[in-house]
Amino acid sequence: MNRIFSGVQPTGNLHLGNYLGAIKNWVKMQDDFECIYCIVDLHAITVAQDPAELTANTREVTAGLIASGIDPERSIIFNQSRISAHAELAWILNCHTPLGWLNRMTQFKEKAGKKRENAVLGLYAYPVLMAADILLYRATHVPVGEDQKQHLELSRDIAGAFNRSYDQEYFPLPEPLILGEATRVMSLRDGRAKMSKSEPSENSRINLTDDADTIQRKIRRAKTDSEPGMSFDPENRPEAANLLGIYAVLADETVDAVTTRFEGKGFAEFKVELAELAAAKLEPIAAEMRRLMASTDFIDDILHKGAERAAGIAEPNLAEIKKIVGLLDP
Repeated sequence: MNRIFSGVQPTGNLHLGNYLGAIKNWVKMQDDFECIYCIVDLHAITVAQDPAELTANTREVTAGLIASGIDPERSIIFNQSRISAHAELAWILNCHTPLGWLNRMTQFKEKAGKKRENAVLGLYAYPVLMAADILLYRATHVPVGEDQKQHLELSRDIAGAFNRSYDQEYFPLPEPLILGEATRVMSLRDGRAKMSKSEPSENSRINLTDDADTIQRKIRRAKTDSEPGMSFDPENRPEAANLLGIYAVLADETVDAVTTRFEGKGFAEFKVELAELAAAKLEPIAAEMRRLMASTDFIDDILHKGAERAAGIAEPNLAEIKKIVGLLDP
């Protein structure tokens, strides 16, 4: 069976964008792939973190994945720092990655901004660790959104460079799995801005921990425009397009089908149905998250068992890589 690897940062406050853009698709992938889902806490520390908050966020994200339908018996769920092979392989791959490749990475430029000279090395080398995450498990496929395509291309380039250096095809070149409609869920307050936990207004996003009343209130308060009727026009009507896209993915329908159904109806009528649908789909996830997070021992046990299973794949692969490089006797 083909193998999926995907990671999520433990930044806390999982929201609707995380769920519709990634997690909902990850749940479906369990039927067709061997799935490895990693809470990438080593990536998280490329920016300053409160240690206690980082630990709590790791548990919350784990609870969110399980509550959304990822089965820790069928899939492997673990946090990255439990497997030292990730960092060890990252160093080996650092030694096969030209600086020019990293200089082209747009996310570093965006995150470092004008303070580039003061940015930490980890932020710059972040894409190589991401490549190590994927290649350590010899993953065949990686689910990606638009903003991650460049990182996956770099992972493929690094895998190819390693294979050529040692004249063998050890690493498969991981293929992208492009996620479906509404992979970029936008803010409820600004249809041109991606939904984000960093947005000051709580009304800009639906958190996976929100109860039914909160979900419905946020949908009712979502920004609208003055045009009559519902139509899908991301360029000229970004808020309407965003809400139609959210409805489509929650209902497992196409945007065209949803748009046709609500054509001629106003925002008020549409929001009533969207609010009911969102509450029905998301409130059970929030309730299950609350139940899971009430027992940190249970979450920690899931992560421990997941790490044991991940190590069963990672450690033999790293040993083989070391033999290829010459760090261990063949």
